[in-house]
Amino acid sequence: MSAPDDFDPPVGHAEILSPGLRRILAPNPSPMTYRGTNTYLIGQSELAVIDPGPDSAQHLAAILAAVQSGQRITHILVSHTHLDHSPLARPLAEACGAPVLAFGGAEAGRSAIMQRLAENGAVGGGEGVDRDFAPDIALPDGAIIEAEGWRIEALHTPGHIGNHLCFAWGDICFTADHVMGWASSLVSPPEGDLSDFMHSCERLQGRAWRHFYPGHGAPIDAPAARLDWLIAHRRAREAAILEALARGPADAASLAAAIYTETPTALFPAARRNVLAHLIDLMGKSRVSCRGALTPEAVFYRH
Repeated sequence: MSAPDDFDPPVGHAEILSPGLRRILAPNPSPMTYRGTNTYLIGQSELAVIDPGPDSAQHLAAILAAVQSGQRITHILVSHTHLDHSPLARPLAEACGAPVLAFGGAEAGRSAIMQRLAENGAVGGGEGVDRDFAPDIALPDGAIIEAEGWRIEALHTPGHIGNHLCFAWGDICFTADHVMGWASSLVSPPEGDLSDFMHSCERLQGRAWRHFYPGHGAPIDAPAARLDWLIAHRRAREAAILEALARGPADAASLAAAIYTETPTALFPAARRNVLAHLIDLMGKSRVSCRGALTPEAVFYRH
């Protein structure tokens, strides 16, 4: 796994990022999670835990150990239902008595086209989804969560997965897997929807943010520039796919091999799923079509 920066904090240590904000790195490094999942603690006395992380007794112990004298966890906020973010929510809730809050279960927020694709099962997907997750309290877009000393707004940002939330804390945004600094987000149908992803990026562009704190990797100190890059990156991928299809029909795997030439082997399956997401988006724009049924192996051609 290549390291794009020097982000490498100690696992299990509650590191102070600013007054009232700490981060604990979970012990789950991988090509898809970088150093591991970032769990955030907000507050001085009443604490919100953002993204408890994977099902790990070690990480549960680290979170509970970070609760100091005079503090208690009052809210457990889950950004989305992937196995590196949500499974520890229930064990943590049982240990501390706080409710679990999230947009919904694994299928919540899914777009109509992705729901149809999920129902027929033709495009595969389902990687790393926590299908057993259910929140105690559902958070609609714009919901406000408050406790002593802090106020957080839930922002529904589908794209990486339909139930994805970002959490706004003043001019700071906890962006989970929607915006990261070390890599662009995976969008894998039918959980992921590229049209939704781009709309969510544009929505975040509508606010003046000071910092992004992602679900993996280092803080992003230039949020506007990162969003600009992310949108331009996706548009460049779309242009590259259309250019490749202008030379002749192709499937997602061959397009990914031609376009993601510098992608490590371990990440190539994710690249292939990203290309499929682009192709489905381009079908919705009437820019491409596929021969026969829409599957991961389908051959696409440009109009």
